[in-house]
Amino acid sequence: MESILLLCAVVIVICIVASRLSQRLGVPALLLFLALGMLFGSDGLFRIPFDNFEAAERICSVALIFIMFYGGFGTRWEAARPAAARAVVLSTLGVAVTALLTALFCHFALGFGLLEGLLVGAVLGSTDAASVFSVLRSKKLSLKNNTDSLLEVESGSNDPFAYMLTIIILTMMQGNAEGMAFDILGMVFAQVLFGAVIGIVLALLTGFMLERIDFGVSGFDTAFVLAAALLSYALPSAIGGNGYLSAYLMGIILGNRNVSHKKVLVNFFDGLTSLMQMFIFFMLGLLSFPSKILAVCVPGLL
Repeated sequence: MESILLLCAVVIVICIVASRLSQRLGVPALLLFLALGMLFGSDGLFRIPFDNFEAAERICSVALIFIMFYGGFGTRWEAARPAAARAVVLSTLGVAVTALLTALFCHFALGFGLLEGLLVGAVLGSTDAASVFSVLRSKKLSLKNNTDSLLEVESGSNDPFAYMLTIIILTMMQGNAEGMAFDILGMVFAQVLFGAVIGIVLALLTGFMLERIDFGVSGFDTAFVLAAALLSYALPSAIGGNGYLSAYLMGIILGNRNVSHKKVLVNFFDGLTSLMQMFIFFMLGLLSFPSKILAVCVPGLL
């Protein structure tokens, strides 16, 4: 136990130093976190064995809840509203077109089967919300024509569609897509409907309670919002909805309300989100095997 805590402390300190270094070098900090994970991993200098993909998926899922929630919380709706319609088009049709173009390239240039190419395209079709939020906000970019707001809303809303597209393609690869057509349509409908409705309702209820309840003890309101963010993911996920969409919508609504101690909430979730980003990309580095990269680096880079 002590060795794990020591390792966590050392890794966090190194990641913080690397983040400062990235600002001077102009390199995204998340890329350095990934490299540090590879350095600590099975093929790195410290050779820490870690190949538990199930545990990594669970940890990253929890971390992504806070990243998605705070991504919405920091979105100014006045700036994002003009770009919302375009963002929805990019996060749905844009993901599908990207998946199709990637599939055609993989098929004709790399010799993949069409379904395998579509699977690669579906996975690559969505921008990574953690990376987009980190780069745009750490650099304090203000792009023309609300492009920064467009990218933030698109990256926060494209995960549900990319997730559903991946599930559909995997079902087709198993050869039973025709028999599951209605199940797939039902899943798509439930993912969007339950995710959106529950996220909006919980956000309104949470905002109402924050404005009217005196929690008495300093910090309890922050703990309450933390619990609400977790609930916004868990509740729709339990009934077939998309928890990330719910958490993102909840963040947008709460972030644009005049809730009490908002500055404290911003500081808390800013630090928590930064910590979660460290964990995600460091863990991805741990899971990778640099010795095997040479065999796939050329098609991967293409």
